[in-house]
Amino acid sequence: MDRLDNTIRPYAWGSTTAIPTLLGTEPTGEPQAEMWMGAHPGAPSRTDRGTLAQIVDADPEKELGPASVAKFGPRLPFLLKLLAAGAPLSLQVHPDLAQAKEGYEDEERRGVPLDAPHRNYKDANHKPELVCALTEFDGLCGFRAPAGTADLLDGLGVASLKPYVDLLRAHPEDAALREVLTAILTADPEEMSRTVTEAAAACDRLGGAYAPYADIAHHYPGDPGVLAAMLLNHVRLQPGEALFLGAGIPHAYLNGLGVEIMANSDNVLRCGLTPKHVDVPELLRIVRFEAGDPGILRPEASPEGEEVYDTPIDEFRLSRYVLPEDTAAHDLTLATPQILLCTAGAVRVGPHDLTPGTSVFVPADEKTEVSGSGTLFRATVLA
Repeated sequence: MDRLDNTIRPYAWGSTTAIPTLLGTEPTGEPQAEMWMGAHPGAPSRTDRGTLAQIVDADPEKELGPASVAKFGPRLPFLLKLLAAGAPLSLQVHPDLAQAKEGYEDEERRGVPLDAPHRNYKDANHKPELVCALTEFDGLCGFRAPAGTADLLDGLGVASLKPYVDLLRAHPEDAALREVLTAILTADPEEMSRTVTEAAAACDRLGGAYAPYADIAHHYPGDPGVLAAMLLNHVRLQPGEALFLGAGIPHAYLNGLGVEIMANSDNVLRCGLTPKHVDVPELLRIVRFEAGDPGILRPEASPEGEEVYDTPIDEFRLSRYVLPEDTAAHDLTLATPQILLCTAGAVRVGPHDLTPGTSVFVPADEKTEVSGSGTLFRATVLA
């Protein structure tokens, strides 16, 4: 098995303190948004044998196991991250597998460069993802019932929001949500900026349920994504709770530290809260206009002490072990590849002593024993 040396991404929305606090290092004053663990070509983890991408490429069947290679091909199907949000991320959705393949092939056929700012599809894969809170963690996930959003917007007392309020009280609900999101994203920019500014001031004044949207507006003044965000459920996760984000579900992370795992893809369509390209027609093709509960996940414990976050896809499987004081050697050997990440305490994995924020890659079928006291996250696949 290989101890991982992982890249930390300095995206502007990142917290300056959360990842350093976990790692026990001094903050640099710069944002530290994400720490990537995996073989993604954008920032593959480093080991004594080379990058994890090089290791997998050299012998996929040995590193990943025959079952994983047969199901997902000769690549690690997931990317594991520490995610530390100090400010809201862009409001976004991800395509399903068929949409991703279609979109990627279309842009390839039209000769859109991969690095073009208006390119939507960087690959032909879908990007389901799961985030598990390590601290209190705020996010937006899925559409709130339109009637509830109508009441929320109506309570702001902003006259220019009345057309949206009336639309949201119309039926059917999916058509109402589609019409309102379309209207927000295609409105005259100057008029929308004035509406958002007035709505933000009201959110500031009212507080309570409006407070998260007031904070978003402080970070993105005048952005139509502020109103788009108000269509969504606000969720506050407690440590150990998680959210699964499937295809077409609009979402954004707002604040907090978590463990995130996703299929190995860069495909993102943005709805707002960003200076980047927003392709409204393609976005509307991908979004699922369905209201509902965001569905907070809590882990299901097995007799062996593994706590599993159940999700409906196979590219990744996230679980954790909370090891009590002086846990005796515990066998974690699998026929699939694993990344093991310590987030609390001190855990020994094979020959490696892990402290918070450190991780190892374990090839398929390699004997794996853990001991010690702490919290260990396991990322693998269902093959």
